[in-house]
Parts: sequence; structure tokens; C-alpha cells
Amino acid sequence: MVDLSEQEQAAMHAAMRNLGEAMHEIGWNTRLCELNEAQVLTLIEVAVGAFQDAMRASARQAIGEIPF
Repeated sequence: MVDLSEQEQAAMHAAMRNLGEAMHEIGWNTRLCELNEAQVLTLIEVAVGAFQDAMRASARQAIGEIPF
């Protein structure tokens, strides 16, 4: 596993809510091997998108307001 920063770990946790919503739509009892291509791509898109959104939000907070 990659050595994740605190921000990356937080972004992964933030992405879990979005993944949970996508899995709710697919069905929690659906096994991974039963997912079709569109469902797998949706899960990837949701996970990556939510991770990136959380990382962007973290970066905006770290920068804060520009003092001029």
C-alpha cells in the first residue's frame, strides 16, 4: 500500500459516503463478480471523483485567503 498523507486518508474517508450511495443504488447484496461494466465504471468514477473533490477542498483550506 502507498504511504498516504493525512489529507489523502481524509479524502478516502470522505469518498466512502459517495461510494455507499452508489452501492445502495446497485444493491448491497450484489457480489463484485456480478457487477456489469457500467456499474464498475460508476464505482470507479464515484470513488475517484469524490477523492479529488475532497483533495481540492483540503488544498483550498490549506491556502486560505490571499492577504492582498
